[in-house]
Amino acid sequence: MGFYLAKRLGASILTALLASILVFLLVRMVPGDVVAQMMGQAGGEAAESSMRQFFGLDQPIYVQYFVWITSVLQGDLGTSWVRGMPVSDMVGKAFMVTLEIGIVTLVVATLIGVPLGVISAIYEGRTLDTLIQGFNLIGLAAPVFWVGLMLLVGVSSTLSWSPPLRFVPPSRSLADNISILILPVASLALLQAAAYSQFVRQNVVSAMHQEYVRTAVAKGVPVRLIFFKHILRNVLVPIVTFMGLILIQILGGVVIIESLFSLPGLGRLLLSAIETRDYPVVQGALLLVVVAAMVVNLVVDLAYLLIDPRLRSA
Repeated sequence: MGFYLAKRLGASILTALLASILVFLLVRMVPGDVVAQMMGQAGGEAAESSMRQFFGLDQPIYVQYFVWITSVLQGDLGTSWVRGMPVSDMVGKAFMVTLEIGIVTLVVATLIGVPLGVISAIYEGRTLDTLIQGFNLIGLAAPVFWVGLMLLVGVSSTLSWSPPLRFVPPSRSLADNISILILPVASLALLQAAAYSQFVRQNVVSAMHQEYVRTAVAKGVPVRLIFFKHILRNVLVPIVTFMGLILIQILGGVVIIESLFSLPGLGRLLLSAIETRDYPVVQGALLLVVVAAMVVNLVVDLAYLLIDPRLRSA
């Protein structure tokens, strides 16, 4: 176990280093920079040169990267060029909002999608299976912004209610926090539940057609016991894998929902930073997303060992 953890941590560190290089280069490839955004038509050549020197943009790109990554390794993500605030504070606060959305969405999608997938598999080829498959198809095809917009318009027109525009953390008021997140979470959870349901159905159907399940049925073993003792144990590992992928997808793709519902999350902050060419904020936000994805993958790998002891000796 210790060797496995050390190997995974080493691979994660190397991946994070390569990701930091990629993030740094991709940000620099965006047309325009913060100097052009700030100066506009008013600045002269001397003023622009002075501004570039102030931000360190006059240095070779490898020098800029070395200065940035050295600060990151010391726990300093730099200072926002536009707002003048520490990037770690900005990114940290925004990430907590996105993380809350992601975790709540994952829980809701799991509670909806897994039972639907199991029911669909049990009633394979019947009317109930067809109805659930129709829901899955719509959920997989519908764009998240369309679902969010339809929920917002539908709730506003029928109930004469819309979520508050100012985000309130759960530590301050749980009721206000729920009222703010209910529509954004519903928009994401409905789509992810459809993907969950389809994935679970395929795995359960495949397990139900295995020879050992047929043998157990032929011997008269109760279906409930077969499901929980054999089928569920075999499909649990791929479900956990899919759960990690869903969480990563949610964390990396909430920018549309955060913009639609005016949530101060990481996606909205990243979009604003890209528009203003605020390099330190963009780099810090993207790096945090990469690190979060690696942490999720590591947790999923460790969950494998807990769920299936056979993997510990592999």
